[in-house]
Amino acid sequence: MMSNERGMMEVESHDHEEMSKNVEENVKRVPPWTQQITIRGIIASIIIGIIYSVIVMKLNLTTGLVPNLNVSAALLAYVLLKGWTELVHKAGFIATPFTRQENTVVQTCAVACYSIAVGGGFGSYLLGLNKRTYEQAGVDTEGNVSGSYKEPGIGWMTGFLFVSSFVGLLALVPLRKHHGTLVDRVVLVLLANLYLSCACINLIVEKESDHDNRLQAKLSKWNCNSSTYQWVPYSKSDKMAKKQVHGFMKYFSISFLWGFFQWFYTGGAQCGFSQFPTFGLKAWQNSFYFDFSMTYVGAGMICSHIVNLSLLLGAVLSWGVMWPLIGDLKGKWFPSSLPESSMKSLNGYKVFISIALLLGDGLYNFVKILLFTAKSMVNRMKDKSRDTYPETQNRSIDELQRNELFMRERIPIWIALLGYSLFAVVSIIIVPIMFPELKWYYVVVAYILAPSLSFCNAYGAGLTDMNMAYNYGKVALFVLSALAGKDSGVVAGLVGCGLIKSIVSISSDLMHDFKTSHLTLTSPRSMLLSQAIGTAIGCVVAPLTFFLFYKAFDIGNPEGEYKAPYALIYRNMAILGVEGFSALPRHCLQLCYAFFGFAIIANLIRDLSPKKIGQWIPLPMAMAVPFLVGAYFAIDMCVGSLVVFLWHKLNSAEASFMIPAVASGLICGDGMWILPSSILALAKLKPPICMAFKPR
Repeated sequence: MMSNERGMMEVESHDHEEMSKNVEENVKRVPPWTQQITIRGIIASIIIGIIYSVIVMKLNLTTGLVPNLNVSAALLAYVLLKGWTELVHKAGFIATPFTRQENTVVQTCAVACYSIAVGGGFGSYLLGLNKRTYEQAGVDTEGNVSGSYKEPGIGWMTGFLFVSSFVGLLALVPLRKHHGTLVDRVVLVLLANLYLSCACINLIVEKESDHDNRLQAKLSKWNCNSSTYQWVPYSKSDKMAKKQVHGFMKYFSISFLWGFFQWFYTGGAQCGFSQFPTFGLKAWQNSFYFDFSMTYVGAGMICSHIVNLSLLLGAVLSWGVMWPLIGDLKGKWFPSSLPESSMKSLNGYKVFISIALLLGDGLYNFVKILLFTAKSMVNRMKDKSRDTYPETQNRSIDELQRNELFMRERIPIWIALLGYSLFAVVSIIIVPIMFPELKWYYVVVAYILAPSLSFCNAYGAGLTDMNMAYNYGKVALFVLSALAGKDSGVVAGLVGCGLIKSIVSISSDLMHDFKTSHLTLTSPRSMLLSQAIGTAIGCVVAPLTFFLFYKAFDIGNPEGEYKAPYALIYRNMAILGVEGFSALPRHCLQLCYAFFGFAIIANLIRDLSPKKIGQWIPLPMAMAVPFLVGAYFAIDMCVGSLVVFLWHKLNSAEASFMIPAVASGLICGDGMWILPSSILALAKLKPPICMAFKPR
């Protein structure tokens, strides 16, 4: 036993020395930050950003549930960069290999681009301003005043995104202490325990660029949040990468061709494989069917089992039990003359109970993160003897070298202050012109509070891996709706929600980008600039992508594929902020109390119970989505979970590294079919066949 332990210690010591030597060599050959951003890298970022903007826009406008696609985007970046290098070599030219830092910049720029499509409000607060959502909320509903809508437009949407997004890039940087910017210090403080959903990106980045004998990576079974280093022989990792690329391309092709095949059978309303009554026509009428969507099967493979099971539980509880029972009470709880889409009819229960679950879950986690963050900061302030950087004396040489490189190229404070002030002034002028309902002094207060809110969210997200930007936005929505009054409250609340949410979210994303730059020895300056470039590209690409869907498909139709459920949810939250509980249909308030309480209790049990029990407690926020959307996509995602479960049973080693590649291929293939299908729809070319199922 002693000899075995001594041998293990010698191996670990050898690995540690080899790590330090590799990092020291890498530090010496790190290119200047100006050479880390290249034209070819920006072109690759634009291609990836456009592809994923289309994918996430579809997810936003169908169910509003968007999984973390960063690892998927990193894999596609790897495919593109590798393909570009090989193509140039075959053409007889000498191409400089993509460096690790260049790959990191490409990934950051691409994610920043499609993140605008994810969080720009195209499926929630911005779409909630349009006339169709205004009418769905009820033209006679108190608080939903006549004329309180604004139709989507490429011009004003692009302008709004520019003025609201760029402030968030610089919101944290001006907070400065005597030894450097606070954002730098906080990143280094969190190195020991920062959850990183982008750690897999570091793995893929290094697979492309690191030609050492060994490859350092952080791995995890589900979301790459492991805190332990593993060393993988380069030859083995190279084989794994090639196998992942092959799997990605194979399932990308299958998914794209499947979407093309399905199109031929959708020549009418409720036609095609997406309406296949898998469990019978009665179940189909209550949205229980498998709709053959490769996007949501792939998303189910990425999401954890508990997310997918929570979705299924919410679907069974709502569409299997509650809505049929409440529907039978027509004439007692609500007038039988009202259409089902009225907010005073069954649709009102669907929307407001969903809101209750979302608010209960959001409030609990919001308070939890604030308390957790405050406690962590107080403990650090009390510990005066603690060094500026956590456990510096216990850090390895390579960690100290990373810290030194990271701190050496900090962002000049005058650029941050000037940029933040300039963008804030422009926003204070432009936003009230676009939306007269939101007074200029509300925008001023928002930008005064923005750095503090951004810091709290970034610190909390770093410690817990939970980005609470949407909850900060919802708080702003309720506050501004109430302050602005009946005539202006709805529009002011929705726009104010967008401002706060954008600033807080982008600041948190930048913090994670800085963490990635620390891991890959990339300059914080190049990361900030690449984030700015990606954000600028996204502010142009996202509105154009949205209008591709808006013109080609029936967006906001509660009976169609593109329901955009969160647009109606956000508008009704704004109405609640204006009118209070008087906007609710009969007995809806009591049901909302029950589900609000359930959300808080479920989270408490999840946090306080042993891990073996807590990991099976359903997630209220996931349960809320099918309440309004339907059960079909929850079934798709559970199929994805079933595939993952069986794959791990058959070959767990292969499943661990192949599942992200296969899931990414399914999502990208189905997402890319959107482009030709949109063009066909705009050209008024209809499918030749309608495959429908009806009772005899």
